[in-house]
Amino acid sequence: MKDVYLFSGFLGSGKTSMLIHVLQQLKEKGLKPAVIMNELGKLPFDSQAVDEEVPLKEMLEGCICCSGAEKTEAQIQSLLADSEFDVLIIETTGAAHPVEALDAVYSPLFAESLNIKGIVTVADSKLWLDRATLTPQVRSLFLEQIRHAHLLLANKTDLLTEAEQAKVVFEMQGVNPDAFILQTTNGKVPLHLLEGLQATAQTSKEEIQSARIGSHLHLSSRLAELQASFSQEEFEEWIRSLPTSVYRIKGYVPIKGIRNPMLFQYAYGLVQWIPEYINMPPKIVLIGENIHQIGVIGEK
Repeated sequence: MKDVYLFSGFLGSGKTSMLIHVLQQLKEKGLKPAVIMNELGKLPFDSQAVDEEVPLKEMLEGCICCSGAEKTEAQIQSLLADSEFDVLIIETTGAAHPVEALDAVYSPLFAESLNIKGIVTVADSKLWLDRATLTPQVRSLFLEQIRHAHLLLANKTDLLTEAEQAKVVFEMQGVNPDAFILQTTNGKVPLHLLEGLQATAQTSKEEIQSARIGSHLHLSSRLAELQASFSQEEFEEWIRSLPTSVYRIKGYVPIKGIRNPMLFQYAYGLVQWIPEYINMPPKIVLIGENIHQIGVIGEK
């Protein structure tokens, strides 16, 4: 199992500084990191900060949470096939929504090979205090990146007074009361805080109930193996019964009367069925809040 971290945050928040610091700590510990960098521009400026011996994949002119979703899957598969590494770090663009970034990373094709540790969001503390100057869309994304973080870095605290620092932490806790909030300068985060995260739920009910997932890891993912075949109507009826806290489901569903499991995708209340010409394993990935409490169709 390869540990995977998603680094989230606006452009200029300090993500790349954090990346360099974490890569250094991983190497000092004898672990081999790999990096996927997702940038909206044509030139990979940030990737110049990554050492040559670190396996690096870049996705330019596309966002990890939209046009880049398939590219992300291909990049991860390529890394798993061609590179020796222990830890994968995916640095998302500042425009990436955390839930959609997680969705792009977690494919049923390689879910059993990856251990999604969590989303680490770097927030510019000064920008947080000045967020009223942002457009409504940008301010909303800023809040979403903070709300869905498993570990939150209130960065650039050196630019604030003590009173301002306390205000930032208090207000961010109001948006995300479950995440651990660390005040940082230059994105310096101790590796042990990242290693303590765990956003991937286990696959069996017994494991789920006993797993120390941690109360602060509300946004999580789960891989489930389907034990039976269903009609499309039966499966969609189960989908409709799910709470709104389930944001995404994707995978391969065995359908009665059809030879190969069909590719199924669910997002924003919409479902999509796509015929599959290869006999893929009947597994689905669920992404949402407190996902370990959700019962999967056909489970006993």
